[in-house]
Amino acid sequence: MSVPAPARGRRGRRVPEGPRASFRQLLPFLLEHKRTLVVVAVLSILGAGATLVQPLLVGQVITRVQQSVPLGALVWLLVGFVVLSSLISGYQHYLLQRTGTAVVYSSRRRLIARILRLPISEFDARRTGDLVSRVGTDTTLLYAVLTQGLADAVGNALILVGAVIAMAFIDPLLLGLIVVVIGASLATVVVLSTRIRSASAAQQEKVGELSAGVERAVGSIRTIRAAGATARETDSVTETATAAYNAGVRIAKVSALIVPVAGIALQVSLLVVLGVGGFRVASGAIDVAALVTFVIFLFLLVQPLASAIGAITSVNQALGALGRIQEVLDLPLEDEGDLPGTSTAVADAAAIAFRDVRFRYPDHVVKAREAAAAEARSVLADVHLDSAEPPTETDREVLRGVSFIVPRGSRVALVGPSGAGKSTILSLVERFYDPTDGAILIDGIDARELPRDELRARFGYVEQDAPTLAGTIADNLRLASPAASDADCERVLRAVNLGDVLERNPLGVDAPVGEDGVMLSGGERQRLAIARALLAAPPVLLLDESTSSLDGVNEQRMREAIDAVATDRTLLVIAHRLSTVVDSDLIVVLQDGRVVGQGTHSELVASTPLYRDLAKHQLLV
Repeated sequence: MSVPAPARGRRGRRVPEGPRASFRQLLPFLLEHKRTLVVVAVLSILGAGATLVQPLLVGQVITRVQQSVPLGALVWLLVGFVVLSSLISGYQHYLLQRTGTAVVYSSRRRLIARILRLPISEFDARRTGDLVSRVGTDTTLLYAVLTQGLADAVGNALILVGAVIAMAFIDPLLLGLIVVVIGASLATVVVLSTRIRSASAAQQEKVGELSAGVERAVGSIRTIRAAGATARETDSVTETATAAYNAGVRIAKVSALIVPVAGIALQVSLLVVLGVGGFRVASGAIDVAALVTFVIFLFLLVQPLASAIGAITSVNQALGALGRIQEVLDLPLEDEGDLPGTSTAVADAAAIAFRDVRFRYPDHVVKAREAAAAEARSVLADVHLDSAEPPTETDREVLRGVSFIVPRGSRVALVGPSGAGKSTILSLVERFYDPTDGAILIDGIDARELPRDELRARFGYVEQDAPTLAGTIADNLRLASPAASDADCERVLRAVNLGDVLERNPLGVDAPVGEDGVMLSGGERQRLAIARALLAAPPVLLLDESTSSLDGVNEQRMREAIDAVATDRTLLVIAHRLSTVVDSDLIVVLQDGRVVGQGTHSELVASTPLYRDLAKHQLLV
């Protein structure tokens, strides 16, 4: 996990600097393609050999011309090596480009597989856009590692060593001067490149925040427009974009220092060779052919040195992004630690039983929510609106010793004011979280002893906000029932009074629903979610205020549909309206995370003041 560092976010808040990765953590991404990299290395060696031969052949050509000796096949041999080295370089370039693309693909595949299996707490603590940015933007920087000099380091190293050895044979004095100049420039590049890594990590962090901000704004565009908050949201997202720009400028400044350092090293080296070398030719220490050969070898040094400088820069940028990728890859998966599921259901046990369950959200989720609340209060302060105080330590325990039983085949309703813990109970049943203390029994088995996939297959869960996935009606219905036929889909749609949705589009169940179901009304999205649960036909239905967006007619239709499928099934319902409650076999009344009453409607009206008050107001809280 990242460690807070003195970076600044919007409105002067301190934000954590992105985690940094080491080169050792980069190796697994490269070693996945070790066969191709071996071929690239072999090609690099062959190309290096073909390149190193060329200055020697040029020297031989000059010597023969000076001595008036026929060139013979020497020129054609030189041309052949030039063509060979070019062909090898072209094919090597193709392999590197392809492998770089493959590295990005494999890293994205690993990230996607990891993200979609993270614990729900991580999604509660992180912004969606930031996770998307790690998959899209951060992984792209890994491409440069292979395409900017790292993978062909073997050939470049061979050229470098071969050129140095040849230059040492030609003139050790000139070589010593060159080593001093180039060594000083490389040391400068290494020092400067360390600043690129931290700047790159900061830039990727800001790009992640930018993606999250854009995703938030676009996802709530209607609300933002209706509230007249377009300008404020634009300023907020633009501020994050500016921070990303500033980090990019810092990278550009450091890179701008590296480029002239390399250029100055080459120019100074060339001037030294021409000046000192010319003097040595005049003095007879070396001849013209040797000086020309030395100069060509000097230029051969440029490619591996430029490649090394590019590799240092690109690797440091990639390591900044890899730190954010590795942070996600190092997170535990939701199903890590799940037991193999050898327990068997206890005969005549309750479908669901809560035994003195206590729960508080993990600290990182609480901190993330408090940070989001603080930012919301800051925005409200900008428009001179009051805001609630942040939660205190005692507010963090959501459930405080909750106990109740849901018998098989029964209908149990959870009621209570907002924030009482009703939706949290369904989250615990689905094992999105595990209780802090106490136990939840499913068919007499502790839920923690059941693999999550096996446990969730027993439930049909309809969430409070009834999310709709982009795609078609059929895509949404078949999410939990991929083998369902079109006829099955149409049947459950008509059961929840969505027949008109089928009839208004000639595509029927293949009609698109738009991003987040924007082409459906709120009530239609809710009924579609319920139809999805009904299609899966699980033994237990968990309905979180499933009729809250329905009018009276559709609510009655929905109740009839639920009644029709409730036979031989267990229902645990979070009630929003009195009409949903009165027919329940058991009603559990919650307040401040505690059970304050249990019984039928008539019993609770007589015994529980809170329920009596809620019933008086039709449970519309």
